[in-house]
Amino acid sequence: MGFGGNGATMFFLVFALLASVLGIASKVAGGTHLRAWRNDSLAAAGSSSIVAWAVTALAFGLACKEINVGGWRGWRLKIVEALIIILAFTQLLYVMLLHAGIFSSRYGPGYGDPEYGGGAPGAEPVPKGGVTGTRANDLTASIDISVLQ
Repeated sequence: MGFGGNGATMFFLVFALLASVLGIASKVAGGTHLRAWRNDSLAAAGSSSIVAWAVTALAFGLACKEINVGGWRGWRLKIVEALIIILAFTQLLYVMLLHAGIFSSRYGPGYGDPEYGGGAPGAEPVPKGGVTGTRANDLTASIDISVLQ
């Protein structure tokens, strides 16, 4: 086959395509998390971002190996190598930003935030708004009175 490059080119292209597809899927999960902003969406986005970064790191290593081995490489292959090298660092930044909630719940829903995910086992759930308390009872009482009249 006429791919040019050297012995690492074919492996590099396979892992570059795999890294790009997994990166796109990771960004879709990240967008879903940005919309939902809950712990379950954070878990999906975080785990898919780690897998995408791992495959991108593998493609990064193959790009470095391909550059190191040398040989004739066309300008298109050089551009793909450069994009994968840049993508490896931006993907790492994306993983770090998604997992910033480990350090402080100020950066997202937070991993240990008790109001998300049910809290500790045996803990009493806390209502999150809605109609509760005496106002709900007054509303029910006023409805019952109006029905009786």
